[in-house]
Order: sequence, then structure tokens, then C-alpha cells
Amino acid sequence: AAAGAASPADKGRFICIYPAYLNNKKTIAEGRRIPIDKAVENPTSTEIQDVCAAVGFNVLLEKNKMYPREWNRDVQYRGRVRIQLKQDDGNPCLPQFPTRKSVMLYAAETIPKLKTRTQKMGGSDQSLQQGEGGKKGKGKKKK
Repeated sequence: AAAGAASPADKGRFICIYPAYLNNKKTIAEGRRIPIDKAVENPTSTEIQDVCAAVGFNVLLEKNKMYPREWNRDVQYRGRVRIQLKQDDGNPCLPQFPTRKSVMLYAAETIPKLKTRTQKMGGSDQSLQQGEGGKKGKGKKKK
């Protein structure tokens, strides 16, 4: 891209990810952009923001934006995440994520591992549960 043209280049540096892109409840026609076996059940924009910020992306959550193809106006389906994919010189901000697809796949892979998700599942991961249970030394604290 030409160095002089600022605005189109700026647009290219920040990508938009809508929750629909990663949602395994959606069809391609409804906006899913990754393979269904890699997609997540009803991801939220906050979850996408969380996993992308955690890996070091410059992330902007736009809570009131709606995916145009999203017919459900529920709050849970609202929001989109802007992620800075490339630096000003056009190089990826994070070398392991050169493309928007790599970011989407990463987010979809990571969202199910979020604490908010694993707790809802009713603790299918037993080893994790026992580890936490051992730390309940309430009576031993001296005031």
C-alpha cells in the first residue's frame, strides 16, 4: 500500500471480528467464517476481547455495534471487536498471527478454555476441581 494514503491503510491495520464469525450455531451464510468443528457455541464479543487482549493484541471492544446479518438483537449477540493486526509499517503486531483468520481460529480455540466457560460446564475437568478444593484452609487464618 502507498505510504501517502493514510485512511485505507489504517483500516487494514485494525480488523473487525464479530462473534458470529466464530459461532458454531451459525451457517456460513449467517456469517460463520471458520470451520464448524473449530467454532465455539455462541461466543460473545467480550470473550473475544478477553482472549485477544490476553495474548497481547491492541483490542477495542465496540459494544453497540451489531453484525448486519445478526437477526437477534439480544445484548448477548451485540458487539464487535477491533483488533490491531498490523503495525504502521505493515508488519504483523504479533508474528504468530499474520492474518485475521489466524486470529479468529486462535480466539475460537481459546474461548472454551476461559474460566467463565469452564465453570459453567459443571466442572468436567476433575483434576482442576480437586486442586482448588485442597486450598480451602478457612480455619487456619490468624486475624
